[in-house]
Amino acid sequence: MEAALAEELGEIAQQSTTLKVHNQVPGGVHCSGSLIDAYRINLHSRIASRVLMRMAQASYANENDIYDLVLEQPWEDWFGPEHTIRVDITAVKSPLKSLEFTTLKIKDAVCDRFRDQFGRRPSVNTREPDMRIVGFLDQRNFTIYLDTSGEALFKRGWRQETGDAPLRENLAAGLLRVSGWRPGTPLFDPMCGSGTILIEAAQMVQGIPPGARRRFAFEKFRDFDRQAWQDIKAEIKPNALPFDPTLFGSDISGDMIAMTRHNMKMAGVLFDVPLKQIEAQAVKPPVEQSGILLTNPPYGERIGVRGDSTIARDEMAVQFYQALGTTLKQRFAGWTVYLFTADLSLPKLLRLKESRKTPFFNGALECRLFRFDMVAGYNRREEAKPKQDQ
Repeated sequence: MEAALAEELGEIAQQSTTLKVHNQVPGGVHCSGSLIDAYRINLHSRIASRVLMRMAQASYANENDIYDLVLEQPWEDWFGPEHTIRVDITAVKSPLKSLEFTTLKIKDAVCDRFRDQFGRRPSVNTREPDMRIVGFLDQRNFTIYLDTSGEALFKRGWRQETGDAPLRENLAAGLLRVSGWRPGTPLFDPMCGSGTILIEAAQMVQGIPPGARRRFAFEKFRDFDRQAWQDIKAEIKPNALPFDPTLFGSDISGDMIAMTRHNMKMAGVLFDVPLKQIEAQAVKPPVEQSGILLTNPPYGERIGVRGDSTIARDEMAVQFYQALGTTLKQRFAGWTVYLFTADLSLPKLLRLKESRKTPFFNGALECRLFRFDMVAGYNRREEAKPKQDQ
């Protein structure tokens, strides 16, 4: 999602004179600015997982080089020995033997600096730390960061109920952006589960920032600028509520529909999103105007939601997707259909030819966002034939 994140950061930068977006790197985007810009990104980014502040970077030969670099950093400028900490480390092609030992050396360096200065040190809390310190190692260089976010940003603060294998909120937001959906365009999720895609879209329609209902690590920083933070939140201008519905959802499970309604309420959605209990292969377009159908169909274990144990799961998947493909061809002419799945054989099961496939990762799971352009009659070769002279 690096390209989608870079595009989003560019939009956030329009509200700031100091935020600059630089290069995309595997797994992230580099940008620079003031600490106030970090507040702004945390509040407004739907796609980022964390906003990390780079403290230092240097080459290394062994764990002692890493210890020395971390020990040099002015951690006391940012937090005190009364705060709890957690250290996480990521490595790509690092020659070091043990990441656990390296993590311990980073923690020791932070604690030793506090002990030298104050005679006491922060304690470790791996579950709910005040401060998260993040190390990144490649073959030659080590970078140390202080996390400004706290809990991962996909935790928006509203979710209490989920179904099986829910999409992360920032992944749902990334799918919406890559699909090209914008508020005002009809959006239909016929396998909405606990409603993540619809809720992300509804908050965008309403103008609710993703971070409006949660706390952040930067609020515990030593020189936290409370006034600047209040000013940024005061800039939020909610959009007028839509007069006619443009977001629609359905699911085979009545429990999922009830859960989506509850989650919508928790997320502060104030307008009606029509939801229907119906099998995906029986749906019809919810509006006359064509739009975007975006969904995360069940795959692997989730295909068993139909509860029919008499049919082998593989056979059930084939039947389900063939029926869904027929529905899309016959009823959704003019719509752009996006299906997000880890099943790379999905187009073959649907008997449809994708016009684009975008690789994504859902956690460690490699997935694809398949795009299908549903043309009338869905036979492009026939359409391309010249008309016979009368």
